[in-house]
Amino acid sequence: QAPLVESGGGLVQAGGSLKLSCASSRRAFNRDSMGWFRQAPGKEREFVAAIARSGGYTDYTDDVKGRFTISRDNDKKTVYLQMNTLKPDDTAVYYCAAYTRALVFLTTRDESLYDYWGQGTQVTVSS
Repeated sequence: QAPLVESGGGLVQAGGSLKLSCASSRRAFNRDSMGWFRQAPGKEREFVAAIARSGGYTDYTDDVKGRFTISRDNDKKTVYLQMNTLKPDDTAVYYCAAYTRALVFLTTRDESLYDYWGQGTQVTVSS
């Protein structure tokens, strides 16, 4: 079983909303800092959002601040990305990732520090 599995992607009109989920099978999920990244066609993968182990600290790239919300449920071993007011530029494959060596309140935008990745879920926003 893959350690991280994303779901919730799809096709939505501009201005609409989607909620992505990432289910973890890792025993130590509550000690993992989690992140969401995305990769648009022809572009490099980029950081979107991250959440610390306890959920008490979050970080967002400027482009999604005020529109996206990252959250986690440690009992369900799941991290979420609520995406509102979607734009065509948000079209991408979205990946969740686990940073397993994070301190309690630490997150990171550096994808090289993430140890596990999901397979990705496609989000397409039509204009």
